[in-house]
Amino acid sequence: MVKIQPFEVEQWMNRLENTPGVLNIAETCAASVSIDDLVQLCTDKDLPGPFSTSKKLTYGAITGSETLRQRVASILDRGLPNPEDYVASSLTSPLPADNIIITQGAIAANFLLFYTLVGPGDHVVCVYPTYQQLYAVPESLGAEVSLWKLKKENDYVPNVEDLKGLVKENTKMIVLNNPNNPMGSTTPRSVLQDIVAFARERDIIVFADEVYNPLYHSLPEGQTAPPSILTLGYKKTVATGSMSKAFSLAGIRVGWVASRDESIIEAAAHARDYTTISVSQLDDQVARYALSEPVLQPLMERNMKLARTNLETLSKFVEKYGSVCSWVKPTAGTTALIQFSKGGLVPVHDPNFVLNVLEKTKVLFMPASPCFGLGRDFKGFVRIGYVSETEVLEKALGELGKYVERFLL
Repeated sequence: MVKIQPFEVEQWMNRLENTPGVLNIAETCAASVSIDDLVQLCTDKDLPGPFSTSKKLTYGAITGSETLRQRVASILDRGLPNPEDYVASSLTSPLPADNIIITQGAIAANFLLFYTLVGPGDHVVCVYPTYQQLYAVPESLGAEVSLWKLKKENDYVPNVEDLKGLVKENTKMIVLNNPNNPMGSTTPRSVLQDIVAFARERDIIVFADEVYNPLYHSLPEGQTAPPSILTLGYKKTVATGSMSKAFSLAGIRVGWVASRDESIIEAAAHARDYTTISVSQLDDQVARYALSEPVLQPLMERNMKLARTNLETLSKFVEKYGSVCSWVKPTAGTTALIQFSKGGLVPVHDPNFVLNVLEKTKVLFMPASPCFGLGRDFKGFVRIGYVSETEVLEKALGELGKYVERFLL
């Protein structure tokens, strides 16, 4: 039997997020929208709505509708050179829709990839901290996993020199998460290019969980948003993503696997035949409506504005209570990791801190040491999801501020 460790962050969320009256700043999706919201956002009032009520509800297209896969491909192709600037090839031209499989969220996409590609005798290098699934699942499948630790002094950007000391002769895959969860850090194009060059020399698969792409909302001046890993000219790259985080539609459970390597896509499709077969046609319809240009553009404008506004609110909180909390300010995504300490000296016991704050204020966020630190790292840190409705974040931080003044200062 496959043995796997409890998925700590999901366990914590499942236990606590339905607490009556909760002010939830643990959620990591950009504030969710309804079908009515999408229709209101649409700039083309002649565009048909998301649902076809006359369509027979068969299994539908097994790998996802052609339209949805094409629209996902257009998101992944962001960052490709202009057509006149490159010689078209299978590695630099737009991604074919056939190289994409639609899945039940990115979590299913990630699991499917590991299940398909790694096993006993393989070695995997995974950035750390990150979503626990990205290192726990390959380990449960019998692979050896080495953690590529991100460092505060490098703003939690992967250091390729450190990677060189982790790779072995049997390294099958390098796992990235860009933007990073929980740090909210960005791996820039130049670093991605170095990673790809390193992997190409050794014939290693590079897998990037890009579930928060393209929510690069607060990059330093002069830095552009990095492209998908699939645009960098290396065939053995794989990317996953979903409608949940940057696109505010976690409830439709739509994600994807994409790769320039047709053999990877074919193997993943064969493996999925044993599990989910296809996604719901209704979910597919909503996703392709949301990714249509008249809806996608205003939806992303809304979420980028929300992220920037809320990050500024959170920044003011950290600055105000800087004697007892610290961070590396996020540049992308929806999450921030903040360390709290008692009197600015001793880090709080973050699991107890989370529970005590929830009990006294109804404010919920996640403890980092059990959820992202394997129980030993990131003591005193908590993960806050700050791209909620602005009024929820403001109220939650107001209550948290009262708690800090009473118990930590």
